[in-house]
Amino acid sequence: MDSIKTQVVVVGAGPGGYAAAFYAADLGKKVILIEREKRLGGVCLNRGCIPSKALLYATHQIAGAKESEHRGITFAPPTVDLAKLRAWKESILEKLGGGVATLAKMRGVQVIQGRGYFESSQTLRVETEQGQQFIQFEQAILAVGSLAAMPKVFDLGNPRIMTSTEALEVPDIPENLLVVGGGYIGMELGTVYAALGSKVTVAEALDNVLTGADSDLARHVVANAKKMFQEIRVKAKVVKMSTAGKQIKVEMEFNGQKLSELYDRVLVAVGRAPNSADLGLENTKVELDEKGFVKVNERQQTNDPDIYAIGDIAGGVLLAHKAHKEARIAVEVINGENSVFEHIIIPAVVFTDPELAWCGLTEAEAKERGVKYEVAKFPWVASGRALSFDRTDGLTKMLIDPESDRVLGVGIVGAGAGELISEAVLALEMGATAEDIALSVHPHPTLSETLMECADAFYGHATHTIAKKKTVAMTPGNTKE
Repeated sequence: MDSIKTQVVVVGAGPGGYAAAFYAADLGKKVILIEREKRLGGVCLNRGCIPSKALLYATHQIAGAKESEHRGITFAPPTVDLAKLRAWKESILEKLGGGVATLAKMRGVQVIQGRGYFESSQTLRVETEQGQQFIQFEQAILAVGSLAAMPKVFDLGNPRIMTSTEALEVPDIPENLLVVGGGYIGMELGTVYAALGSKVTVAEALDNVLTGADSDLARHVVANAKKMFQEIRVKAKVVKMSTAGKQIKVEMEFNGQKLSELYDRVLVAVGRAPNSADLGLENTKVELDEKGFVKVNERQQTNDPDIYAIGDIAGGVLLAHKAHKEARIAVEVINGENSVFEHIIIPAVVFTDPELAWCGLTEAEAKERGVKYEVAKFPWVASGRALSFDRTDGLTKMLIDPESDRVLGVGIVGAGAGELISEAVLALEMGATAEDIALSVHPHPTLSETLMECADAFYGHATHTIAKKKTVAMTPGNTKE
């Protein structure tokens, strides 16, 4: 088959890949986008961010209905039609996937469905249903993402042992569910199944769940999860699983004891692995690290000068919005611009109930790096808006440079924290001081006021809480509440 020539080929049509393809096309490049699956959007749209948030929203309605009784509004116990729930979720994915395909067509991006394989640093072979297609390219952008990790010791070939991919299909509502891993994926999907009626046990091998977030923020999530879940176990090591009829037998070491328990289903949520195998990268100069992620520099360039890598495959934090930013940088470098991934604020959001979000330095990171800081906090029990809808289980927190008053990091836990964190991202990107935020008028009554009042608390004059005034002598970790 004859080869096609293009300026840019993008392998993988997830949030990084299609963003790169669209931006390159907007800048006048001839672009071909390769995707193995029929529906564009990658893991995020099809088996990650979007379906999980849809299910979280749907199941939050169950919790909301239960909580309304004390307000004098009582609902009948909910009934769950899983077929309808799955169909509704799927309709969202179809709309979004179709939208991406339409945008590709409108931009003149050629989409080829198939599996990409590098024959060389300038040639990509694509295995399609119609046969092989060869593409001669000037530059390639790798955006093939990652997949849910399944340790071999747990991989029994039993459908009752799920990764997030299978769990998002909600095959049934198990009476007893074990979640192996207390990271954001495990906690989010645990929340979904608990709301649907499962008795959820979380087993986390480390000392805490939601590692990476500051403990004073994460504790609000844990407190609510303990009400919803059967149990949260930390320092719990799952040693072995085996099939026991229609259940899974799990052997675990916890609290100095060896436990043997039966579960109807097990969700393994212990991280993600890069999709770097069977790409033909050995036929290029692209190098992988010890975990299989593609090595890149600050310009998203691999060791092969004509091949770039973005998103999960390039390692770092595995977040869709990070992939989107890296897509922009890679395309701009290809376009001859001097773009680099340096000093960029990437927020993190955990969509549990309550939500947990942060950006910039966490307190743990500041301590580890020896960065001097002060902490200001505003508890949501002092927020009129939070009180008005019974969600005072929140906290807004700022890390502030004691000499310049510049904001170093922000953490928020509470209802809608994922929406609120963007103001903090902008503040950090702009080099804002706590005073800049304190002097910016925020609408009342809103949760956004908690950012303003948190900044005000740093100076000792927050309206709705008592805080110590800023002192001359600044010491790392001095907390103002």
